[in-house]
Amino acid sequence: MDTIDLNLLTALDALLAEGSVTRAAHRLNLSASAMSRTLTRLREATGDPLLVRAGRGLVPTPHAMALRDRVHALSRDVHTVLSPATDSVDMASLERTFFLRANEAFIAFFSVPLLRTIAETAPHVRLRFMPKPDKDATPLREGRLDLEIGVVESPLPEMRAQPLFEDALVGVVRDDHPLAAERRPSAERFVSFGHVVASPKGEMSLTVDDALSARGLKRDVRVVVPGFPDALRIARHTDLIATVPRSCLGHALTTGESPSAGLVTFEIPVDTPRFTISAIWHPRMDADQAHRWLRDVVMSLCRQAYP
Repeated sequence: MDTIDLNLLTALDALLAEGSVTRAAHRLNLSASAMSRTLTRLREATGDPLLVRAGRGLVPTPHAMALRDRVHALSRDVHTVLSPATDSVDMASLERTFFLRANEAFIAFFSVPLLRTIAETAPHVRLRFMPKPDKDATPLREGRLDLEIGVVESPLPEMRAQPLFEDALVGVVRDDHPLAAERRPSAERFVSFGHVVASPKGEMSLTVDDALSARGLKRDVRVVVPGFPDALRIARHTDLIATVPRSCLGHALTTGESPSAGLVTFEIPVDTPRFTISAIWHPRMDADQAHRWLRDVVMSLCRQAYP
């Protein structure tokens, strides 16, 4: 396709509006000679004289008259398209579906406050929480996912991440368990009971197991379940110990029955690293004002929950 110089469109709009090479040049901060050369290029491109001399001035040809309104509209549209977006989004009338990916704990504790906030500010916005079988960034890259909530384990250069809150692993047992009264049981006591492990992929070895192994100790894992809510439910009704992120036990925004009801937490007797939960998105969404609004809402809710 032949290259088209969009500057010619702006120049033609000025020439047809002013009817004068000199005035059009002044309007575009060009010299009269530069504008005259541009008019020559326009005549070659359109195959029409466009402006012809009549006495001491110039008058448009019939073809130029027919083009005037179209050229002005096109020039205005081009400038709008190629200018930074400055108009704010009217959230009250925005109709859009955001696709999010998060674990069960985030959905359980933040979905209701998030929906409540959205209903007040953007009642036509919808959320769709997607399954999280892994941490593959492809859906973010391809635009099938708007926002992911999770741990950034292997930073990807093109992704954006905003920390939401810091989390840590804790031990959880039912409130009448032999370990319920111990703030930080010994490692030997910790491994003397059976354990329930939450692992979406069915893996039995976690960071806590690595720390125990360094001491020559090993947990007796009796059952592996897909998610943390399953592990908490089993711990509530058995003698098994669950090891879960502290955020799984609720926070100040939790509504209804606390997920920690009937349970007691204690410090794990080995050092495990704390981890940061972040909002992750593709940079194509950086300047999208509706997406920025969603990120701000999520950040605000997390700050309220974990100040």
